[in-house]
Amino acid sequence: MLNELALLLIKLAVTVGFNALFLLALLPWVARQWREATGWWRGAFALGLGLRLGTGLAKHWHLKLDAYYMSSVGDIVTEQLWLAPLNFVQMLTQSVTVLPNVTGKYTFVYQSSSNTWNLAKILSLLNLGSLGCAQLNALYLSVFVFVGCWALVRALAICFPNTPTGAGAIALLFWPSVWFWATGISKEAMVLGSGAWLTARVFTWLYAGEAFKSGLMRSWAWWAGTAGLAVLHVAMRYFFALPLLAVLAGLALGRGLERLLPRRWAAALGLVVVFGAGAWIGPELSVAFRLNKFVFQVVKVYSFDLENSTDRPHFEYPNLRPTAASIVAHAPRAVLNVFTQPWPGQSKLPLYVAAGIENAALLLLLALALGALVRGRGGHLPFAVVLALSVFCLLLAFLIGITTPNLGSLHRYRSTVLPYVLVLLLQNDYAAAALRHLARLRPWAALRPSRPANA
Repeated sequence: MLNELALLLIKLAVTVGFNALFLLALLPWVARQWREATGWWRGAFALGLGLRLGTGLAKHWHLKLDAYYMSSVGDIVTEQLWLAPLNFVQMLTQSVTVLPNVTGKYTFVYQSSSNTWNLAKILSLLNLGSLGCAQLNALYLSVFVFVGCWALVRALAICFPNTPTGAGAIALLFWPSVWFWATGISKEAMVLGSGAWLTARVFTWLYAGEAFKSGLMRSWAWWAGTAGLAVLHVAMRYFFALPLLAVLAGLALGRGLERLLPRRWAAALGLVVVFGAGAWIGPELSVAFRLNKFVFQVVKVYSFDLENSTDRPHFEYPNLRPTAASIVAHAPRAVLNVFTQPWPGQSKLPLYVAAGIENAALLLLLALALGALVRGRGGHLPFAVVLALSVFCLLLAFLIGITTPNLGSLHRYRSTVLPYVLVLLLQNDYAAAALRHLARLRPWAALRPSRPANA
């Protein structure tokens, strides 16, 4: 009895300490962002935060599907922490983990590279603050993804002041499928939050003026945090993360080469060198990066998803074969499917109706952007950034489209790449004029130069 009471008191003390540290970090950050924003941007901050928190709480008021499954696994891991802390540390670091299923019918077997297992481990640590309350865990993760998205919105405004002021806000905070899917207890929230925050830091490092990054490069904590975001991004979905890390590295290399070459040549060469090095070194590091293994895995994942989608809206690649030539031949259609499926009217289910309307809006934005580009009014985002983000978006769209025939899963997965696509589509002069109509002031006009380095 005394042991149980002592354990309960320890749990309460840990919970109080966890939430105190969380609030000590969050509240000053919120106050600083509010103070540094002006006019319409305060409304964007409040509305974006409210959408993420409200959606995260509403979606997880009653746990379903993946959220229930991952929360259940997280609860098992947390219980292991309290029963045997040393075993808990070993469980977090070992290459293969076996856990009993909560139903008792079979066991869970996870490899260390499993993104489901990695999110379950994160939930097990969040349980220390939430006492296993899934709704509170959803709020923690919703805050994380909002902070990451806001950091990129802020970085775009600071680093590229001649670009449309609201493009980042629309893409990362207000586009419906982005804030709906990428929030709460979901892999998409962790992927988008870590990726956007990492991109914001790299943009700040490469493009922000000295006033905005004074002392930034001398801070070991900043570099450690940036490395941590990269590791988290890889852990959450490594085949999404590797293209982003590659284009960011290529962008950095290109910036360095600008001292020797014209800017456009430097940007292209930076990406070629990084991707070339990755194609050469990757297969030597792991068999997973060898071409035959990649092709086999792509077809295997596609076939599995198709087999489980026969009674739900989906598309098919009837001629897809486990060869590199077949994969390349299907790449254009795979990219197209990501941004056009489902078509408006393809299904009467509410989710697919909304997705169809969104796809129609995407096609209109694409047509507008192409028309502006033809007329020489493509916008003022640096060529290197446009090239890097375009390569990333095309690669990720290909990977999603070639492996995910289920339209519901497709729409959810693409929420992690769609913000970057929208940032590009909203750069042209016509979109800029429409956004200026919504917000007639430059972002961060009253920003204090000494503070933004914390982004």
